[in-house]
Amino acid sequence: MKVNIDTSDMLYAEAWRDFKGTDWKEEINVRDFIQHNYTPYEGDESFLADATPATTALWEKVMAGIRIENATHAPVDFDTNIATTITAHDAGYIEKDLEKIVGLQTDKPLKRALHPFGGVNMIKSSFHAYGREMDADFEYTFTDLRKTHNQGVFDVYSPDMLRCRKSGVLTGLPDGYGRGRIIGDYRRVALYGIRYLVRERELQFADLQSNLEWGQNLEATLRLREELAEHRRALLQMQEMAAKYGYDISRPARNAQEAVQWLYFAYLAAVKSQNGGAMSLGANRVVPGYLH
Repeated sequence: MKVNIDTSDMLYAEAWRDFKGTDWKEEINVRDFIQHNYTPYEGDESFLADATPATTALWEKVMAGIRIENATHAPVDFDTNIATTITAHDAGYIEKDLEKIVGLQTDKPLKRALHPFGGVNMIKSSFHAYGREMDADFEYTFTDLRKTHNQGVFDVYSPDMLRCRKSGVLTGLPDGYGRGRIIGDYRRVALYGIRYLVRERELQFADLQSNLEWGQNLEATLRLREELAEHRRALLQMQEMAAKYGYDISRPARNAQEAVQWLYFAYLAAVKSQNGGAMSLGANRVVPGYLH
């Protein structure tokens, strides 16, 4: 879909000034951008450098916490009453002055977040295992007020399924947790910025208006409009999360460091939202134009 946004604006002109191609500027098309701008590298590994002192120091701070966890067989810390979302936590750092790329899943290193939307029972079991108590209001919310994935799956099980589950004939069923696999195209945030991506979702939403008014494919139309509204909301929450770290990701990245940071913010938003079994970052390259 063509996106009617003024890409001659300095926000875009400055970020895209050394890049070739036009189609990717008029619509979300990362493939077209890559095809016009990639440069094959046919050398060896001699360009690689050792870890910097800052990286080494940061890694040692992380490993100190991991050694504590290995010794105690328990997390260093975890939330007791905050359901994780994209914006649930304030900015978190390992050691702010040393970090070039920032962003943690919670507000402290190695502090585990609560993902209750899949089901609260597994969380409750973990609390008991580590000698902690779940906040009573939190438990009430995700037991009596907010239906979880776990409750939804049990609602559709047949009596035979329940008996087979209890006897162990059926294992690996999806009721214990709501974990999925999300492989997002996180490059879009670096290349386009949130403002462009939000506008594209708004145009898709508006394009469904006639279907809605005429009742065409009504169930699919209503569902898609709801999902597009969720997309827009999540993108704006991502922008809000980045602002907590002092970054404006409404615009495209202007250099290599921003490109990595923007891409990481997009990935971070995904892992803060979904406790997936395989949340892949994907294969990402730095295009030479970002190295100016």
